[in-house]
Amino acid sequence: MIIETEHLIIRNFQKKDAVGLLEYLSQPRVNCFVSERLCSEESALAYISNSPKDMLRYAVCLKEDDFIIGDVFALREYTDTFSVGWHFNQRFEGKGLAHEAATKFLDYLFRKADARRVYGFVEDDNLRSKRLCERLGMRYEGCMKEFISFVCHPDGAPRYEDTCIYAILNKEWTEQREQNDGHARSEWKK
Repeated sequence: MIIETEHLIIRNFQKKDAVGLLEYLSQPRVNCFVSERLCSEESALAYISNSPKDMLRYAVCLKEDDFIIGDVFALREYTDTFSVGWHFNQRFEGKGLAHEAATKFLDYLFRKADARRVYGFVEDDNLRSKRLCERLGMRYEGCMKEFISFVCHPDGAPRYEDTCIYAILNKEWTEQREQNDGHARSEWKK
């Protein structure tokens, strides 16, 4: 699978991605990804070759040099429902690249993978990911208080996370994209 955007290529992982993958997964910034922490190039290579079979997971690379800056992933939960997520290298934040990648990935899920509903779990304190969901037009569906624990407090007691749910339906995505395309065409004509 290859998706090209203005600045990015979204593609299957390659062995050469191990160094870049290690750069952003050696210190996951949100607790839900602590279990995916990588500590060596070997662990990054294992991560690349051992993706769960029921998960779609793709590298997000800069178009100019094919360097991996993140990844997007989706787990099919029902025949037409996907849970989505993403990791991005902090070094490349603030440039709109995560939005560019996530937009094309959701578009792929709705147009090619027959998704009816796409949703994501976001920890309440992960402001960047919450903003990205909102920019994608995903609807805030609520917050589950003390939903899950990924890490422990210093005394060993579980530290429970408040987890938000964002979602969008295919019909909402399609309508939103058509409105954006129509607006872009009218701007172009001016």
